[in-house]
Amino acid sequence: MPISPMDEYLAHQTSETFDHVATSDRNFYDRYYFNCHASSDELFLVTGMGQYPNLGVTDAFVCISHGDTQYVVRSSRELGSDRLDSSVGPFSVEVVEGLQSLRVRCDENEWGVAFDLLWRGAVPALEEPKSFTRRHGRITQDVSRYAQVGSWEGSLQVGGRRYEVTPERWKGARDHSWGVRPVGEPESPGIRVKDVAEGFGFFHNWMPMQFDDFMIKVTIDEDQHGNRLLEESTRIWNRGIDRPPEALGRPSVDITYHSGTREMQRALVRFEHPSGRTLRVVNTPLRTVYLFGGSGYRFEDGWGHGVYQGPSKTQGLRYDLSTKEGRAAIAGIQETLCRFDLDADGSGDADGGGETGYGMHENMCLGVYHPNGFHDPFAQAP
Repeated sequence: MPISPMDEYLAHQTSETFDHVATSDRNFYDRYYFNCHASSDELFLVTGMGQYPNLGVTDAFVCISHGDTQYVVRSSRELGSDRLDSSVGPFSVEVVEGLQSLRVRCDENEWGVAFDLLWRGAVPALEEPKSFTRRHGRITQDVSRYAQVGSWEGSLQVGGRRYEVTPERWKGARDHSWGVRPVGEPESPGIRVKDVAEGFGFFHNWMPMQFDDFMIKVTIDEDQHGNRLLEESTRIWNRGIDRPPEALGRPSVDITYHSGTREMQRALVRFEHPSGRTLRVVNTPLRTVYLFGGSGYRFEDGWGHGVYQGPSKTQGLRYDLSTKEGRAAIAGIQETLCRFDLDADGSGDADGGGETGYGMHENMCLGVYHPNGFHDPFAQAP
């Protein structure tokens, strides 16, 4: 239990030094997530960095959908005892002002993907409902998370082009989550093999919608039968606007998929607003990052979040997005950049009628999901 610079702060939560967390569960993690776009279909960048104290690993990745290609750079190293060291290979994250401003970098490298970006939050960071799942007697998910939308400033290189990133049009979202969630090398399923035999499924939607003056934050998780596991729907106003958070009521989402896929063609989000008024958002996809393509969210070719790669390792990858077959090979968790049309039913509601925003609809429909007609794990949209 070596001491580290973090132990200098009056912030201990246990009797251990900071390099030890309160649980010995191998699946404990602590992760940053960011996305960046130009409020258009030009490109979509997703990057993240995680620490896995009980696996002795820290890693980072960036995936950029640009043209017909998804560009990936990823790095891993041994964590060591200094958890304040948030650098991995060419990647680094610097907290400039807690809950408000961070600097995120990927230094120039042989794969031609690089960025130096300063994040500024437009809204206060929103603490989400806690995620907790226990299956077959074991806690498989126990996660805290906060989310925020904001703007970016700096520079970005990808696909042989350089972009000057300015805050008036370069927007995005970020989150910080920590707790227990499956990471590292896959374990033997044991009794969990029954879940597959019995038709396990998971329907997940996570939407930080960014409008000029506010964020609408939606989370919907359901099991294979459509039973609600987790939900959230809140409007958070920009800093400087003296209005309290607004609960929008029970959310629902209706996704139309491209034929022969589980790729989103369009989505309609409805809210059962406490006032009884009609409120809905139409989500129109602009561009997608496929997280199963090299980011570590899927264990593949010996790489995954928290998987030990030795003292230090960095790789670059490219994926062809020009064909349905190419996209299907890395489909699973889709980070879909969307245009959001609020109150698009034309009801004329004065509180936000006709407003347009941008952001991400993270969508995943894995295994069986009966409400969409996916009655077996390999079913696709008609």
